[in-house]
Amino acid sequence: MAAASSPVSDTRPPLTVLIAAPRGFCAGVDRAIMIVERALEKYGAPVYVRHEIVHNRFVVDALRAKGAVFVDELDECPDGRPVVFSAHGVPKLIPATAQERGLDYLDATCPLVSKVHRQAERQVAAGRHILFIGHKGHPEVIGTFGQVAEGSMTLIETEADAEAFTPQPGQALAFLTQTTLSVDDTAAIVATLERRFPDIIAPKGEDICYATSNRQSAAKVIAARADAVLVIGAPNSSNSLRLVEVAERLGTRARLIQTAAEIDFDWIGDIKMLGITAGASAPEILVRGVVEKLAERFIVTEEEVRTTTEDMAFKLPRGLEAV
Repeated sequence: MAAASSPVSDTRPPLTVLIAAPRGFCAGVDRAIMIVERALEKYGAPVYVRHEIVHNRFVVDALRAKGAVFVDELDECPDGRPVVFSAHGVPKLIPATAQERGLDYLDATCPLVSKVHRQAERQVAAGRHILFIGHKGHPEVIGTFGQVAEGSMTLIETEADAEAFTPQPGQALAFLTQTTLSVDDTAAIVATLERRFPDIIAPKGEDICYATSNRQSAAKVIAARADAVLVIGAPNSSNSLRLVEVAERLGTRARLIQTAAEIDFDWIGDIKMLGITAGASAPEILVRGVVEKLAERFIVTEEEVRTTTEDMAFKLPRGLEAV
């Protein structure tokens, strides 16, 4: 008779994983993805999308598999097929050109970005020069500058830029901001502008979107407790990069990864508590994949750290609601 086998001991070390909430998809990203999916249902494939609909390779690849074709410029879109504009917004010239060509187009610009566009138009119409706080080359910045005449806005990226800017004599000023900035950095830049230009007109309400602010607040809470933080997001995602900065400013090691495959266990090392959050374009399936990968090396105990609850939702463009 064979001897009973002894139980195999689990040699994995314990790891508490603090998962930030809110994290991942925001209402604007949900809406943008749904617009592409509904357009595919309504028109059939292919549906063209100018630029990445949101900054996440996993999302883009999933939509491409369903029949979306991602292009850099409108002239790559053939006549007779619909085109979707990304959540980051586009200059006015783009929909005007699409209209001239008779293309069916759907604007997936986040409504909170559209709000900034309208504010830019109003401030310029009122005769003010706009100081726009944002990151050079980001699609949202390009789209916002494209709402008004050239020369109507000046990009301010840093406190040094805010100190260096010299207005024209008698020039009235206003400021606006990109929606995905660091809350703390932006506050410092705004303070500099308001100190130098006491009459500068501020935006009506906060331009930095609720999702960006909420995710940064949650990241601060987990970073204060964790030995290290993983941020799930794309390297070209502004809001994801800001989450890394938020953790690092609290003295916590932080790293941006796109998927579980990018986890560096040597970098994680022998720690007891790891924080995880995800940028506003990163789907929850990527978060679960990271936790599952960690469980291969650690005995994982999950703890969700919720700082607020989000219930924001945005309407779809007319004609897509009932698809």
